[in-house]
Amino acid sequence: LRAVQSSDKSKGYVPKWTKKNTLADEQGSINDIGFENVGLKGTIPVVFRQGNETKTSMAWAGQPLRDVATQAGQFIKYGCGKGDCGTCECMVGGKWVRPCVATVPATAAGEELVVQVKAVKSKSKSSGKFFSIRSFIMGFWNNLLGMIGFVKFRRAAKKNWEERKSYEDLIAQKTLEKKMKRANGESAA
Repeated sequence: LRAVQSSDKSKGYVPKWTKKNTLADEQGSINDIGFENVGLKGTIPVVFRQGNETKTSMAWAGQPLRDVATQAGQFIKYGCGKGDCGTCECMVGGKWVRPCVATVPATAAGEELVVQVKAVKSKSKSSGKFFSIRSFIMGFWNNLLGMIGFVKFRRAAKKNWEERKSYEDLIAQKTLEKKMKRANGESAA
């Protein structure tokens, strides 16, 4: 990162730092200079499509699709990383696959593998205020629902407690009767 010098402050916000160009940025895209010159090795061209954006890379059959996506610079949102949640699902050859666990399938020579990546949702819109009328109303609503849940849970717990208490009283009564019988039996003998 390098500092940006600005003498004119009237143009609005000027960031203090800007991103330096990477070697890939300076050399050009893969389409301009070719796979061999970039250092990508493989026999299968893999094309990642997300909306109007396309990124290309090369891969070997059996190579993890997650690694190929990273190599191509394609962002894929992952959740569990084990293939259970389905957050990363992509369309490959008409089927939904999970790149976190999927590998590049073997294809015919010269045939490219097209991976259609799901669009990433945009950030949620913030009101920009910490306290707003909406936040107070939603907070009140959330607390109200919580209190209703506590009341329902308490009623069920009270019924359970009364059943357990009556059962324990019954056990105490039976135990006392046994002790009385035993005491009467020993005094008679």
